[in-house]
Amino acid sequence: MGLKTREEYLESIREMNPTVYMFGERITNVLDNPRLRAGIEATAATYEIAHMDEFRDLVVTESPLINEPVNRFTLPPGSIEDLVARVKLNRKLGNYVGTCHQRCTGLDCLSTLSIVTYNIDQKYGTNYYNNFIEFLKHVQKNDLTGNAGVTDVKGDRSLPPHKQPDKDMYLRVVEKRDDGIVVRGAKAHQTGSLSSHEIIVLPTRALREGDEEYAVSFAIPSDTPGLIHVVGRSSLDKREIDGCDIGNIRYSKYCPTLIFNDVFVPWERVFMCGEVEFASQMVVTFSAFHRQSHGGCKAGKIDCMIGAALTLMDYNGTSKASHLKQKVIDMIHRAETLYGCCLAASYEGKKQPSGTYYIDTVLANASKIHEGKEMSEAIRLMVDVSGGFVSDLPSDKDLENPEIGPLLKKYLKGVDSVPVENRIKMYRLVEKMAMESADTISDIHGGGSPEAHRITILRETDLEAKKRAAKRLAGIEE
Repeated sequence: MGLKTREEYLESIREMNPTVYMFGERITNVLDNPRLRAGIEATAATYEIAHMDEFRDLVVTESPLINEPVNRFTLPPGSIEDLVARVKLNRKLGNYVGTCHQRCTGLDCLSTLSIVTYNIDQKYGTNYYNNFIEFLKHVQKNDLTGNAGVTDVKGDRSLPPHKQPDKDMYLRVVEKRDDGIVVRGAKAHQTGSLSSHEIIVLPTRALREGDEEYAVSFAIPSDTPGLIHVVGRSSLDKREIDGCDIGNIRYSKYCPTLIFNDVFVPWERVFMCGEVEFASQMVVTFSAFHRQSHGGCKAGKIDCMIGAALTLMDYNGTSKASHLKQKVIDMIHRAETLYGCCLAASYEGKKQPSGTYYIDTVLANASKIHEGKEMSEAIRLMVDVSGGFVSDLPSDKDLENPEIGPLLKKYLKGVDSVPVENRIKMYRLVEKMAMESADTISDIHGGGSPEAHRITILRETDLEAKKRAAKRLAGIEE
């Protein structure tokens, strides 16, 4: 089928029939629901830019697997150049949509599986890598979007999966058949599951003996029978439903919980089943790739925040204020440091036995720790520069009211040459970027908790080499 256009992607989503609940009601038309459509449009942008001259060379690449042009979001990295391009593309998209485009997690899963399934096969003589390659061909030929089903609900976090009072607190295999497996459980924080054609499931943590039924990885269509999407709340979701006070009028983010209510998975879609010692490798590899992805897209979001702050300085008549310029500089250096760290993680990548290239995990995790702290500071600086109207502008409906609307527009005026409507729209954009909880919280917890990032850095760093360097300089011989 080749590279999809934006319209072809949207039509492919319309043709699916997932089981969806939101705000206590069954949703039968996902694409035309304003709350979900804004999130789907963010993913649609990854298809749209593939046909734009400005982006095409970065987005479109050749697949050595099917020998056809493909969207980069369907191609596991086969070189340092591919690793670098991932970061650059995510920054471009973060700048383009100003929120989460929801497609990076699928590529992170594909990249992970292209490494770990090969390693499992080498030890056990299984057929997982071949299963994965056939699935990857399907994804590339049809230009599909995948969603990463990684985060289990976890239940009592002091207990391993097999000791939970309710065995379903981690997704598990409840039945093995000749033609496949049956799985049960739930995955939380599933950003973009309804924007995706495929749900790609990985374990969420290291596993040990006794946890074999939880060591499972597979892919299924997002409308598979028994799979239930329950859309989570967000701080501005009712505004999207009401069609007012939205800010970013086209793009948004939503995060369902996915319930696997005895879902059947055919064997050819299974990529791990019982190999507990590889669960850790799978989740660590995915997490590192995803933390690299974050560095690109969040730098792009800060670009939008900088642009909004500078524009409001123009609209408010404060563009010459030196203290505000200093705050913009602080925002810029945070974006560039985050971006640079992820580029470094890419340039330090290494080829794996399967042929896929893997990033430097220490640098990728350092980037994510930086993001967790500095994104919130960038948001604070944006709000500081923009002013107090970020918090309490009157509603669009008040502005449209014939009795008070003209008075509000009179008193909300800034610089005389700027239409008051433009000033209000920019304030709404700032509010959306600051208050869109699904995206702001992911700055901290996306790709794992901050503590997980620190643990990975300590585990992956060559500490003995650093001690040897210090001892040599001190003249200590061993």
